[in-house]
Amino acid sequence: MSKGAIIGASTVLVVAVVAAVCVVSFKNGGGGKEDGELSTSVKSVKAFCQPTDYQQTCEEELGKAAGNGASSPTDLAKAMFAVTSEKISKAISESSTLEELKNDKRTSGALQNCKELLEYAVDDLKTSFEKLGGFEMTNFHKAVDDLRTWLSAALTYQGTCLDGFLNTTTDAADKMKSALNSSQELTEDILAVVDQFSATLGSLNIGRRRLLADGSGDVKTIGEAVAKVPPKNKERYTIYVKAGTYKEYVSVGRPATNVNMIGDGIGKTIITGNKNFKMNLTTKDTATMEAIGNGFFMRGITVENTAGPENHQAVALRAQSDMAVFYQCEFDGYQDTLYPHAQRQFFRDCTVSGTIDFIFGNSQASKIVVLQNCLLQPRKPMDNQVNIITAQGRREKRSAGGTVIHNCTVAPHPDLEKFTDKVKTYLARPWKEYSRTIFVQNEIGAVVDPVGWLEWNGNFALDTLYYAEVDNHGPGADMSKRAKWKGVQSITYQDVQKEFTVEAFIQGQEFIPKFGVPYIPGLLPQTQQGRMH
Repeated sequence: MSKGAIIGASTVLVVAVVAAVCVVSFKNGGGGKEDGELSTSVKSVKAFCQPTDYQQTCEEELGKAAGNGASSPTDLAKAMFAVTSEKISKAISESSTLEELKNDKRTSGALQNCKELLEYAVDDLKTSFEKLGGFEMTNFHKAVDDLRTWLSAALTYQGTCLDGFLNTTTDAADKMKSALNSSQELTEDILAVVDQFSATLGSLNIGRRRLLADGSGDVKTIGEAVAKVPPKNKERYTIYVKAGTYKEYVSVGRPATNVNMIGDGIGKTIITGNKNFKMNLTTKDTATMEAIGNGFFMRGITVENTAGPENHQAVALRAQSDMAVFYQCEFDGYQDTLYPHAQRQFFRDCTVSGTIDFIFGNSQASKIVVLQNCLLQPRKPMDNQVNIITAQGRREKRSAGGTVIHNCTVAPHPDLEKFTDKVKTYLARPWKEYSRTIFVQNEIGAVVDPVGWLEWNGNFALDTLYYAEVDNHGPGADMSKRAKWKGVQSITYQDVQKEFTVEAFIQGQEFIPKFGVPYIPGLLPQTQQGRMH
């Protein structure tokens, strides 16, 4: 078997990895059809080669393949292996070099060593590949470990081959080094690509399939990517949305279950819209994004509604997915920014900004939400308006619904910082009769008014609501001047531990760990009043 088989035998596996993790979508660019095709191909190659150490070599070689119509990640992966195999084969069969090797005993021995090393590499790759069998994302980590081993071996054998020419009297070493230069660089580049995929998927610890939305591939919008999710999907299905601003309204519908939507980070991957109440829409229908299918997971994405305070209700995210997790995300808006509509959701290390009722929910079936380690940022409303962080809408006293804010920070948005003495901010007001909200172990800034709680309309729900504060700290946590309604509870640390923790309230231990997201299952240790975390 020729040396080219070192790479060729690995092609099927790597293409399987790349195909499984990479169906790329893109935003439209300007220009005509030819310009669009050219820019897409170039963009695809640059994106594919971005994590490599030898980007110029990668882009030059794959650029030729892209010119022949290869622009999808699968095509580029195949092309990368084919090019590397071809270059190794040419290096071995280069007649002038081989002739020189035969004229000198030491170089002839080096040639024999090279052939032997290549046979070792081929056997190793073939055996390992056969043992691996069919590729599944469930054994992704093992597959990547095997692949790294094979590629590293191929790299080692090429290096050892060249080492054999030390102290030879011909220029065969230089010729062989030159012949193998590109193949070595490309082999290292393949390793870099594999490492990049491994790092991204490894952080999820989930998934069979992955879609990319970055301007260079098979679908043009996040919505099209969501449409590819098999109905009632039982295995994790991941959509990777690369950095960029996506001006679309995203709906992860009820059939789209077990979806992971992964971005490149807050402020980098942005989904934006501006639907609002003044467009004659219901609050529900103003959402920039809605997550309905159960088991939804989102990480590293900003979702915003830019309608502004003057346009009243304007939702960024409406969440209806049961056992859903939102991690390291941002929800930016004004009135009604975050709408946990129904079911159980967990928000960890997220930022939520807004003005009026910027975290609210209203379903009688909603054991809705725990926000933990989040930053809650009241922002500047219109003149003569006040800010309210939460407006929970439990309708029945036996309903499981409620909002728990745990170990979060309440601090003014930058646009409010100069106006905190003029704009009042409250923890909550009761949207429905049995509204229930608990603030526990948070850092509450001075931005919060000493009264704490705000009426909805006169005496409505003041006797039937359930509001509580336990073990909070910070200048806004002083409870001495809080509203003294009948519904404002005096509960203990132990009461919260029994009923309002991640485990007790939303059964978080049943679904959060599988996403690899950190969480506090109970409460932090109770300490003296006024302590700081």
